[in-house]
Amino acid sequence: MQYTISNPMQLIELFTLKTESKKTVDEIAENMPAACDSFNFSLLKEYNYHEIVESKGFPISRKVYVFEICRAKMASEILTENPDFSIFMPCRISVYEQNNHTLITTMNMEPMLQVFKNNQSLYEDATGLFEAIKKMIESLG
Repeated sequence: MQYTISNPMQLIELFTLKTESKKTVDEIAENMPAACDSFNFSLLKEYNYHEIVESKGFPISRKVYVFEICRAKMASEILTENPDFSIFMPCRISVYEQNNHTLITTMNMEPMLQVFKNNQSLYEDATGLFEAIKKMIESLG
């Protein structure tokens, strides 16, 4: 299947939620475990991509952290309802530098959560989870 997209950046913008922060990338990375605890998320994994790619011989000029977070109960409910959704899991939050700014980003789940509209309870819970992620990002910034 081939897709023709007239403006690929619009697609990325649709699926990305960005927040700018006055804090440094390192400050946000240090605060991520406590923020996860405060918002009842498990911090599954942290990737220091700037270090990973440099160790492979491909240094980049910015710091990029990616955090995988989860709420196991919600993951169980979503995977029970629709295992295809697993490609979007676990939830990820990225923190990086761009043009002398610190950005905190995550996937905009709103378009994809529409798949659960036929299960009102799950839709409300999943929407609540996304709201918690947005609040956590705000607290980090």
